[in-house]
Amino acid sequence: MWKDRLLPADLKEQAGQETIRRIEVLSTLGCGLLRFAVPDVEAAETLGALASMVSMPLCADIHFDYRIALRCLDFSIAKLRINPGNIGGQDRVEQVLSKAADRGVPIRIGVNAGSLPGVLRAGVEAGTITRAQALVQGALEELKIFQAWGFTNVVVSMKASTVADTIRANRLFRERSGIPLHIGVTEAGPLIAGTVRNTAALVPLLSEGIGDTIRVSLSDTMENEVIAGREILNAAAEFGCTRARRGVQLISCPRCGRNGFDTHGFIDRWKERLYALEKPLTIAVMGCAVNGPGEARHADLGITGAGNSILIFRNGKITRTIRISDGNMGEADRAFKEELAKV
Repeated sequence: MWKDRLLPADLKEQAGQETIRRIEVLSTLGCGLLRFAVPDVEAAETLGALASMVSMPLCADIHFDYRIALRCLDFSIAKLRINPGNIGGQDRVEQVLSKAADRGVPIRIGVNAGSLPGVLRAGVEAGTITRAQALVQGALEELKIFQAWGFTNVVVSMKASTVADTIRANRLFRERSGIPLHIGVTEAGPLIAGTVRNTAALVPLLSEGIGDTIRVSLSDTMENEVIAGREILNAAAEFGCTRARRGVQLISCPRCGRNGFDTHGFIDRWKERLYALEKPLTIAVMGCAVNGPGEARHADLGITGAGNSILIFRNGKITRTIRISDGNMGEADRAFKEELAKV
């Protein structure tokens, strides 16, 4: 999800070029859909203008005012995210459904644990219904409106901030309905905490075949959200999830007192380029000869260092040795680029 409010100035001149460049980076990292909060009609029109400037499918996230959704549908928006319960009466919801159906635009029904309808919230507080059950019931109630109108181009998400509620709600919904599910832990926290919570929730669900799209919510950069999502999908693939995306698997040692190679610096320089590759490669970035070609011998390509030498290896065998001076890594980077092109 785009982290800031999108303003008209963000599409002009140098700022516009930077906006487009960043969206292109997200696309190369593996982002398949980019969601924007749309709080008013001006934001809807700005998002509509942006949609005509980029190839990335854009999703409009709308609350409270059905007119914003209608305005978004005047543009090439790829998807709407709404909560039908907070955009007005049934007649207003039906206006949105009618226009979305005419335009062939799918809608995601988003139900959040923090904004459940009053009756369900009271039931959770009283202990007569679990939060997971309330999320599912809320989603099914919203779906009734869509089903009564005959709108079937729909996805459901039930977001909670705990791992257990996320897993329980999505399992329970899947028992009740075959509607596609968008899964994720909402308000999951900063980079480390949020990645752990999302992994703990999403890998079990994906390995059970539950979940059609994912979003990793982090109080961090969009780029790290996408990379975390990529790694979660790769982890789920190890448990037999056939829907998981495969691409570069980046492994690296944490670094220690034996360090002869700056793994952190190398990853910072190469991370985006490596994750942009769609080849199913394992790339190893190791800090010393102990963890280099030996422990990472399964890697398709790896790099490590010892003293003033940088070693590049494939499948455990050293293929190139580069001497460096004064910490200048330019030659090593060039050699790694050449070897990467051969894999």
